[in-house]
Amino acid sequence: EPLAWPPVSAQAASLLEEAADLLVLHRDFPAAVERCEAGCDSLGPGTGPGPERCLFITSSAEVKCSLCVVGIQALAEMNRWREVLSWVLQYYHVPEHLPPKVVELCILLYSKVREPQVMLEVGSSWLRDRTNKSLPEYGSLLELYLLHVLLPLGQFEGAEELVRGCDVFDSEQQLAFLGTICESRCQWAQREETHSAAEEQQDAAAETVLGALSQKLLTMLTLLRRALRSMSSHFYLLPYKKMLLATFLLYLVVVRLDPASPTSLPFIYKLVQLFRQAWAAVFSPIHRPPIQD
Repeated sequence: EPLAWPPVSAQAASLLEEAADLLVLHRDFPAAVERCEAGCDSLGPGTGPGPERCLFITSSAEVKCSLCVVGIQALAEMNRWREVLSWVLQYYHVPEHLPPKVVELCILLYSKVREPQVMLEVGSSWLRDRTNKSLPEYGSLLELYLLHVLLPLGQFEGAEELVRGCDVFDSEQQLAFLGTICESRCQWAQREETHSAAEEQQDAAAETVLGALSQKLLTMLTLLRRALRSMSSHFYLLPYKKMLLATFLLYLVVVRLDPASPTSLPFIYKLVQLFRQAWAAVFSPIHRPPIQD
């Protein structure tokens, strides 16, 4: 008879089944994440001696990994992919302890959303761990990390060093990966050249536009200066003295004198004559000779 799972592991397995049903059948992603978190929290270190403890640890690890896989899928469905890595690490604490399946999902997820730099340090730490190098999934994860993280980020030297120092690949596989790295480097250089040429064209177009705008601005300033100079020369011809005298007489008439009084009539008559002469001098053509008093 197969041995029964310990109670804690059985509870986590039940929560895993509920989470999977909520994810696939009911499409209730928040509830699925809650079940996964409850299942991971219920799992603890085994205390039984001998084979029972090994069985408990193995079953707990498998259930925990499955809970994290379901949780990752639910978070991705809710477009909460930015939380995936931190959410997983709260149960495994360090990247080296992540299961291969979880690492694979994280690499594919962040590669799909075009954020491979998130897995740069995490993947490197996991691949450098000696315990992980003995896992059968190590070679496939190294290839995945190479193609979906290092090469898209332009980490060609690190990729070559990783391939040459890997004992999992034979010489043919190493040559194939080195060729892939070389091809990706060439494509990267071509994209950089194209991008630089496009930037230079944009800069040249911007300089042309700025030059045209500067020329128009200078032309406008020149015309404005000429207009101001013409206006100033025209203002110099205005009879300021007569205008001041007319203003003073108006002040006397309005403030000091009574317009209804007969004694004010000579002043009013003189004021009217001065205003007519000033008006004719200001609004008549420039070539007209000035009005003589």
